[in-house]
Amino acid sequence: MSKPVLRLGTRGSPLALVQAHQVRDALIAAHPGVEVEIVVIRTTGDTVQDRPLSEIGGKGLFTREIEDGLLGGALDIAVHSAKDMLPVLPDGLMLAAFREREDPRDALVSPGPIARLADLPHGATVATVALRRKALLLHARPDIRAVPIRGNVDTRLRKLDEGVAQALLLARAGLNRLGRGAVGVPVPVEDMLPAVGQGAICVECRGADGATRDLLSAINHAPTETCVRAEFAMQAVLEGSCRTPIAGYAVLADGGLWLRALVARPDGSAVLATERRGGARDALALGADAGHELRGRAGPGFFED
Repeated sequence: MSKPVLRLGTRGSPLALVQAHQVRDALIAAHPGVEVEIVVIRTTGDTVQDRPLSEIGGKGLFTREIEDGLLGGALDIAVHSAKDMLPVLPDGLMLAAFREREDPRDALVSPGPIARLADLPHGATVATVALRRKALLLHARPDIRAVPIRGNVDTRLRKLDEGVAQALLLARAGLNRLGRGAVGVPVPVEDMLPAVGQGAICVECRGADGATRDLLSAINHAPTETCVRAEFAMQAVLEGSCRTPIAGYAVLADGGLWLRALVARPDGSAVLATERRGGARDALALGADAGHELRGRAGPGFFED
């Protein structure tokens, strides 16, 4: 009898491939008889590099073609950065596993001796791809000029060296996974709340594929799943996408769950924040409740510049 082969779909960036190989290795370690074939899918988000994601359809552009492969049967599982996921999955798909979360913080990278956002010179230019980072940066430092930047981690670091900006903001987790942990300095969560799901890897499959779900259950990190699902629940209420500056970060502490969440105007002129504490079993309810509060406080038109 031949060994089962799982076809794993992933983007082709260096970081995405590192994450895909981590999931593959974990599956093989948990199930020695399983073979995993990595299938690289080029997404619209990878193809279009000359415009911000908010102008070309949002973060679903990093998952759509891969999810089409799952739904069409060409793939069995898909590996994503959790922060790239839309709040609601296509019918027939589910997130069956989460890997243990990496450092969720953002990183500030600069050629000069800059250790904090406060150390940036007046009027400095900072490159970032995320509306959340831009909004929170401008809220803390209205004098800063935020400039867009696209490309994988190495491309962004190269552009920084070429002088596109005086500093760069990107996810700490990506640097760590690529072996670049010595690059830049972490930005405290209190100064810049992370994106929903930042630092976590999730594995998607067809909901009806019970055999694959069983395989994935062995590599699921339950604490990470609990925290990220609370963040997703908050984001879903807000109907958040790449066009919406939303941040959310949950941790398990003192026997319960602590969720911090916020929404911001794109220009950084206003930030609304809240938090929830409660039992881990109530993670989804806590997230949804935080989302409803922020949505009510924001009101219509809040996210318009």
